Order: sequence, then C-alpha cells, then structure tokens
Amino acid sequence: MNASIALIPGDGIGPEVVAEARRVLAAVASIHGHDFAFTELLLGGAAIDAVGTPLPPETIAGARACHAVLLGAVGGPRWSDPTAPTRPEDGLLGIRRALGLFANVRPITTHWQLLDASPLRRDLVEDVDIVIYRELTGGIYFGGSTTSDDGSTVTDHMTYSVHEIERIVRLAAQAARDRRGHLTSVDKANVLAVSRLWRRTTDRIMTDEYPDVTHETQLVDAMAMHLLSRPRDFDVIVTGNMFGDILSDEASMLPGSLGLLPSASLGTDGPGLYEPIHGSAPDIAGTGTANPLGMILSAAMALRHSLALPDEAAAVERAVDRVLARGLRTADIAAGSPAVSTEQMGSAVANALT
Repeated sequence: MNASIALIPGDGIGPEVVAEARRVLAAVASIHGHDFAFTELLLGGAAIDAVGTPLPPETIAGARACHAVLLGAVGGPRWSDPTAPTRPEDGLLGIRRALGLFANVRPITTHWQLLDASPLRRDLVEDVDIVIYRELTGGIYFGGSTTSDDGSTVTDHMTYSVHEIERIVRLAAQAARDRRGHLTSVDKANVLAVSRLWRRTTDRIMTDEYPDVTHETQLVDAMAMHLLSRPRDFDVIVTGNMFGDILSDEASMLPGSLGLLPSASLGTDGPGLYEPIHGSAPDIAGTGTANPLGMILSAAMALRHSLALPDEAAAVERAVDRVLARGLRTADIAAGSPAVSTEQMGSAVANALT
C-alpha cells in the first residue's frame, strides 16, 4: 500500500527515537512491498525556536494530510519559563484538539525477558496485559481557569459532557469485548460531581449496550493501589483525562521503564497520533542512550490502527521480542549489563523483522 506518515521529532530525545521508528517502518515497507512517504513537521519547543509558536498552521495541515502521525516528545527546561506566553505542551494539546483525538490508548504489557527489570516482584508483574483508555479532550486540562484580580486565588475547571463520556466508554467497552471481557471504570464519584456524571453514564452504557462485558468501578485512589498490588486482575481500564494521565504513568513501571511503552491517540476519523509515553528526557538528549522501543512500538500501533496493517504491526512487535530475547538492552533496562545505543537498538529491531 501507499501511505503518508508525518514525523514530528519534537524536543529532547524525540528526534533520536523518531529516527529509529522511521528506520523500522522503512524496513517494514521494504520487506512487505509498501511505499511509505515520510514528512517531517515542527511541534513544541523546536517549533517555538524556529517560528515562534509551538503549533504552526503548517503542522496542522501537514498532519491532516497524512495517514498517521508519529510524535517523539515535547518540552524541556529551556522553554519552562512560567512567564512565557506559550509553552511546548500547548502544541501537543493543540494538535490533539485540531485532529479531533479524544481517546488515548496505552497498552501496558510486561515482557518476559524483562520481568526482573520491574521495581515490583516478578510474581506480581508476570503476564500483565492491560489497556488503558484515557479520555483526551475534556476534563480539567481543557476546562479553562480563572484567576482572582490580585492573583492570590486560581481555579481550574473540570468539565465533562455526556457525549464525551459516552464515546470513550463505548470505545473501551468494545475493546474489552474483543479482549477478555472485563472493563474497569475509574472515577472519584464520592467527591466530584463530574465523576458522578461519569459513573451514571458509564453504568447506563454498560447495562444497555454491553451486558456481555463484566463491568466494575474503582475510585482513583484505590485504583492507584490496585495497579501495584494486583495488576493482573485488570483487562481494560477507562477513565478521564487527568486520572488517566496519572494512572498510565504509574502503570508504566510494571514493565520496568517508561522507555518501553507506546500509545495511540485516536479520533473518529483522520490520522491517529502515535507517541511513546516518556517525556523529552533533556538530561540524556544527544547522548545516544535513549530507549527507542516505546517509539518503535508506537509505530507498530500506527500500522495496526491507522494503516490497517495488523500483520506488519505484529511483525514489529515480534522483532522487539526477538531483540530483547537476544539480551540487547539500552541503559534504562540494562541493570548493570552492557548497554547498546539508541541507534544500535533501532537497527537491531529493523534487522530482526521477517
């Protein structure tokens, strides 16, 4: 097939890991007879430096014209001045909004080769297979804020509509139906009115539309404990924007490193946005030590969800498993063993493709 893929390297280690994802995708195209055209776009701090805004109009137009968008990372201390009129993260929120991306999908899967890399006991993390569905365009991140005249009081607004809740819950419930048939909804309904709306809406949809899917509700503070004490009990988790942001980062420690985990941000149509869940890691940028596997596995998600190439996606995932089985490790998962570079890991995955 012919497909256009937008590459947004971004900041920090973003350019390094995106380069390795491109390498792997080019190998996929060569092996399987596809033609992937790559276009690089600006976002975040790199865009501020180049054109003065974190989200240039050309980036929105370029992303909309592609089948999938791969993003490295945004942000860093050089753009963290609290008095600055704009920040790199504004570009990330803006492109999600511009592309209509309302669902962030984060698979949390432990690799048998790396069970001892997790800070948790091996018997707790073995065979963990969770998918977290985080609502991406509502909640406190998009509710706006107000500041008192003297600046002494600031209020952030958490807002959700029934429509926003319905569409993310339906997506997560369908995923649960296709997987192991269990959905966990996470809220804070004992305190927040918004969460009570979330719970009522979720309960109605699950009862009326997905009676074959087992459904439970957990309060977010309890869920934070359960993810560490009994992670194998969970299949698909659905929650709001802020809770999903926090819980998915917590869950990233189950496999042992932020550098291992991919994510997809999806809408009803148009390109999906695929990115590793790690940040820009400016402290290691340019050292060649970043782990590219989260970005490479994000590219696999792009193959599966946006390009409708599930066999090619599975081939990339198998290649990652082969490389890990051979003992190759970047610094974050080396645990004292010799570490390979970002480029060496990416090359190894590309060469392991079949």
